[in-house]
Amino acid sequence: MHLVLLTAWTVLWFAVVEPHGGFSWHYLRTGGELIYQAGAGDGTGGLNLYAHHPELQMGPLSFLTAGLFNPFPEATGQFLAAALMSLLGLVIVVLAGRSAAYHFLGTGTNHQRLRQRVLIAGLAFIPMWIEVAVRFGHLDDVLALFFTCLAVRALTRGNAVLTGVFLALAMDSKPTALAFVPLLLALPRDKWLKAGLWCAGLVAVAWLPFFVGDPQTLSAAKFAIPNHPASALRWLGVADPETPRWDRPAQAALGLALGSFAVWRGRWPAVVLLGANARIALDPSVYTYYTASVLLGTLLWDVIGQRRLVPWWSWVALLVLYGSVFAVPDDSARGLIRLAFVAVSTAYVLCRPVRERGQQGRGGRGQRGGRGRRRPPARTDEGPVPSPGTGSPGAGSPGAGATPWAEPPAAR
Repeated sequence: MHLVLLTAWTVLWFAVVEPHGGFSWHYLRTGGELIYQAGAGDGTGGLNLYAHHPELQMGPLSFLTAGLFNPFPEATGQFLAAALMSLLGLVIVVLAGRSAAYHFLGTGTNHQRLRQRVLIAGLAFIPMWIEVAVRFGHLDDVLALFFTCLAVRALTRGNAVLTGVFLALAMDSKPTALAFVPLLLALPRDKWLKAGLWCAGLVAVAWLPFFVGDPQTLSAAKFAIPNHPASALRWLGVADPETPRWDRPAQAALGLALGSFAVWRGRWPAVVLLGANARIALDPSVYTYYTASVLLGTLLWDVIGQRRLVPWWSWVALLVLYGSVFAVPDDSARGLIRLAFVAVSTAYVLCRPVRERGQQGRGGRGQRGGRGRRRPPARTDEGPVPSPGTGSPGAGSPGAGATPWAEPPAAR
């Protein structure tokens, strides 16, 4: 039932937004045309794409995917892309729920309450997903967040290769996904090298040809946008009219540092939220689609990082970051609100003690926050799933009859 409700909620928002959507789709359409040109055209496409079009700040995987819609008439291609991206939002909610169910397997978690938590957090997530997917048509953000969620799913199952692969695909879709790389550190230590090599290798395969094909590709990293009066960056004392040269590297460094510290504290489900917070705090622009990254972070934190029935961080993020756009007319006040959200949510997920009830889960998840909860379990196989009422003691099963589901929890 929770999936039926979330589907209806998605269709409603899609119907409301789609007639006026696709604000930025032309960037993807143009990039999708140029990247397939190779030696044809005027020489500004193919591997010369970024050198001649630094305003196209999306990853090559996003342009390759966008190009698949170019054979259709422009309006039709945009509609089909928006519909597909909206569907991926529902898939993300399902993936988050299944990741949480597997993460909590064997901890005495009430999976009916978990489904309710997924529903409530999903109702907050979907409007912002439609904002990025339909209103703006930012396929790069959509793919980056989708692959990041797949990486979280692989991480909860202890699959190092897929975790590295999906994080690489996220960065190949949008470079800002670099802030989510600390998820690799949540794997068992002996799997770090394998995951890291897969991640680095696939990033190199996607990006290196452009740098080798045209060394001027590096200049695309210097592309600047106006420093908006409502940005949190203004409140941090940066009054430059455009993006300072140090800003993008600082965003990445801050996201990586916060994410790594979160893993060390045993709060790896907060990595995506902290990476998105770093962008919100230091980005000179204030586009509402940025908030979709934050809402994915709060979704993962609310359903995996804690066990409260009401996932209030998802709704706080929606009301504070998105609601303030309409309710607060003053630019400076909106910038302060954005900065306050970043500061409070970051302090909360990193510093507040997390007390988990029920028996200790795999990988020490029943312990309090600290060094003992650095990583999820190394186990990569689910093992047999007990039939209803016939649970047997063992990994992931607390005792006979204690697991009343015949399939992965929250998969229904």
